[in-house]
Amino acid sequence: MLEPTRLFDFPYYQLAKYPKADALVTKYNGVWKKMSSQEFIDKGYLLSLGLLKLGVKPGDKISIISTNNRMEWNVTDLGILQIGAIDVPVYPTISADDYKFIFNDAGVTYCFVSDAALFEKVNSIKDQVSTLKEIYSWDQVPGCKNWEEILNSNINGDRTEVDAIKATIQETDLATLIYTSGTTGVPKGVMLSHRNIVSNVKDSRGRLPCDENARGVSFLPLCHVYERMIIYLYNYTGVSLYYAESMETIGDNIREVKPHVFTAVPRLLEKVYDKIIDKGAQLTGIKKALFFWAVDLGLQYDVKGMSGWYNFKLGIARKLIFSKWMEALGGNVQAIASGSAPLQPRLARVFLAAGINVQEGYGLTETSPVCAVNCPHEDGTRIGTVGRPIPHVDVKIAEDGEILVKGPNVMMGYYNRPDLTAEVIDADGYFHTGDIGEYVEGQYLKITDRKKEIFKTSGGKYVAPAVLENALKESNFIEQVMVIGEGEKHPAAFIQPEFNFLKSWCERKGIAYSNNEEMVKNPKVLARIEKEVERINERFGKWEQVKKFALIGHLWSIDAGHLTPTLKLRRKPIMKMYGAEFEEIFGHPYGK
Repeated sequence: MLEPTRLFDFPYYQLAKYPKADALVTKYNGVWKKMSSQEFIDKGYLLSLGLLKLGVKPGDKISIISTNNRMEWNVTDLGILQIGAIDVPVYPTISADDYKFIFNDAGVTYCFVSDAALFEKVNSIKDQVSTLKEIYSWDQVPGCKNWEEILNSNINGDRTEVDAIKATIQETDLATLIYTSGTTGVPKGVMLSHRNIVSNVKDSRGRLPCDENARGVSFLPLCHVYERMIIYLYNYTGVSLYYAESMETIGDNIREVKPHVFTAVPRLLEKVYDKIIDKGAQLTGIKKALFFWAVDLGLQYDVKGMSGWYNFKLGIARKLIFSKWMEALGGNVQAIASGSAPLQPRLARVFLAAGINVQEGYGLTETSPVCAVNCPHEDGTRIGTVGRPIPHVDVKIAEDGEILVKGPNVMMGYYNRPDLTAEVIDADGYFHTGDIGEYVEGQYLKITDRKKEIFKTSGGKYVAPAVLENALKESNFIEQVMVIGEGEKHPAAFIQPEFNFLKSWCERKGIAYSNNEEMVKNPKVLARIEKEVERINERFGKWEQVKKFALIGHLWSIDAGHLTPTLKLRRKPIMKMYGAEFEEIFGHPYGK
């Protein structure tokens, strides 16, 4: 089998080199259902033949939207790509208006959805998208055509028709349009070729410490290029892929599957850590003392080497305490890839001390996505960095500190927007990421902030909000935080508490409340959060410190518009939402 050069080559490569009985596994109604490598390819052919019968031609755009990850996504992806069509994966959580914009901008002709709720959302804008011919659902949904109609429409069709089209598809051809959710403005369609993503899979291979005997669990959205690239990497390396039922069942599914590898966003790792600490706090006596001794020991860990005495103590901590952490993750984990946002260094430190290999990486949709990632081999990890750049990807720091990237992974451009493409890809082919960074020890990339998010106070001092936000979120009392203060005398913050932890603290302190809004106005609660802010402020220069804050009495969410689908802050919408709080902090309306 030749090395893959196009995305649809990966399943065929796996079949030839690592034929699996459990290539893809999804849990339906409480039962895990397996799809073999051969079944995956056979079903992909059926879909391709059915799409050709519908009149789908190379270059046609077909959208895929799924509430949760499932094997139908992979089959649909394969069936679309190997006949030269272009898939447009979209987040299930965006608004109907966003669907309308994306479908019209891309010229989507067909759409596959997972369930009734998504069918209703897409169907509500169908008559406003002139190119959209039909919607198909994987589930049986009243009023919606089922994808089985396509699969069964040409069940005895001639596969040579598909093979003939496959032979014409070049690695430089456009494979997928991925619309960035964006923290501001309308979505932009990132054009990624087969070569963009295939090169990223191959160049990331050396950072994956697993082989064909491994199992992976997937739960991050497949419409995001990060998880999607990882899925192709699993195909390429022979890792069996198990899809978690939902974000709510991740813990149970991990204990069932006992995976060797999975991906995560920092917020999930923060929640895992907080849950562990909360359980430790409920212990008593010697057990509690041992637990927090181990945690404190872990927080001192450094991959660059520790004393013999430290390592002796760490061995005891791993046996008595940290082994239970590993068991909670199924007992087999060789790698947890963390991306999409900065990982708190203390979390990387304590998980690595516990023997849990968390590998923080960095990338963007426009870079397919990986630019750099830590790994456990060849001194490949530095806590607080995103590791070394992967092979064939040139990552350099501009004079103003911006991270620039050049390589086979850099996008073809933004769809229908040559003007925006020219703004971010310079004459030398470097993509301007908008992130600020530096090299540690000359080789490990460290991200310090977003270029556009750094602001200047009225005193002329620059403040990097992401650094402050990440530090403040280390507090058990704080779930989300946005640092503000551009053009003001000092930084301030909107803080959404970690309500579960705060509620238990209020109960211990005998503080009565009827709802979250009432709780965050309690003087004792405000004083306690202020104590946390003051403690963390000590790490920063006086001009950077958060002088005032507003406690927010409700959860920030994707649906409410506070967060992007990858859980990044949507700063402008948040500022507009909390105009009253802004005015209370600074004494004047926002924007005046």
